Amino acid sequence: MIGATLSLYFAKRFLKTILAIFVTIFCLMFVIGFVELLRRTRDNPDVGTGMVALMSIMRAPNAAESILPFAVLFAAMATFVDLTRKLELVVARAAGVSVWQFLAPPVVVAFLLGVFSVGFYNPISATLKQRSDELEFQLFGVAGSVRLDHSLWLREHGVDGLAIIHAMNAAQGLTSLDSVSVDSYAPDGSFLERIEATHGQLLPGAWLLTGARVTMPGEATAAYDNYLLATDLTPEELAKTTAPPQGVPFWGLPGLTEQTLAAGLDARGYMLQFQRLLARPLLLVAMVLVAASFSLRFFRFGGVARTLAGGVAAGFVLYIVTEVFSDLGGAGTISPSLAAWSPALVGSMLGTLSLLHSEDG
Repeated sequence: MIGATLSLYFAKRFLKTILAIFVTIFCLMFVIGFVELLRRTRDNPDVGTGMVALMSIMRAPNAAESILPFAVLFAAMATFVDLTRKLELVVARAAGVSVWQFLAPPVVVAFLLGVFSVGFYNPISATLKQRSDELEFQLFGVAGSVRLDHSLWLREHGVDGLAIIHAMNAAQGLTSLDSVSVDSYAPDGSFLERIEATHGQLLPGAWLLTGARVTMPGEATAAYDNYLLATDLTPEELAKTTAPPQGVPFWGLPGLTEQTLAAGLDARGYMLQFQRLLARPLLLVAMVLVAASFSLRFFRFGGVARTLAGGVAAGFVLYIVTEVFSDLGGAGTISPSLAAWSPALVGSMLGTLSLLHSEDG
């Protein structure tokens, strides 16, 4: 078996390379976000450079988190190539160390790094992203104001049945709505009424609709200055259930999924994000195996550029497959568990199969 000293040596080399690449990506994300926010705030004299830098640094961890699999892929390839170039792996092989033995330390490091990123890094990055969105809302009026469509859709089960709410704009933590339309249905699924209002305000236990016009089947349209629509939503639940899945900390996803389902809203995005985070350690392990299946051939078979390009291409294909499966899971075509775990499982098996073929014949 490989000794503890050699294992720690391989693990430290791999971890240092990952950290160097990740810090580089983090700085790049910060610069890109900083330049973008400067462009958006150039016509706002009340926003200083310090505020822009603060928002950028708060957004960078969340943006860099999505690139973590590539950091592991590039770090693994760089580490294996460097160890081979310095003949360290050649000496290890001559001493009877198999590929599986000197792959064990990087695999363990990748797995533990995935656990750390999910349990510790993700909650911090998601919290900072939420606070950055709050600052953006204060500065621009609507969070993510670069989007052309600021409309809001809500689907909730209240005491009177199902209500589908649409608003052209939302403010004050999504509790104040403009140009509101509501389709109400009875518990048995039959249509009750359609409400169109100029403004809606969330009150304790009800939506207050101002300037409402109510249309019921078989009846003339009635106008009301104020109209109350019963609801079980609170401002806190509304803010949470409309938060993007990527902006919710890992430990808060299970509870938020239950709250979203209880409110009658679509929780597929939160379930998918939770499963993706659970599968991240295995995905990072798959990146190490994919990198090893290409970079270990470096000196034995030649073709440096072709070998490295093949490893990078394989990593990008695995990443694209992950995103495609995520889109399918978010659309409800496949289950969130299948969408999140399939790419990591398939990538790990293909990487292992390639190593078995090249190393063990």
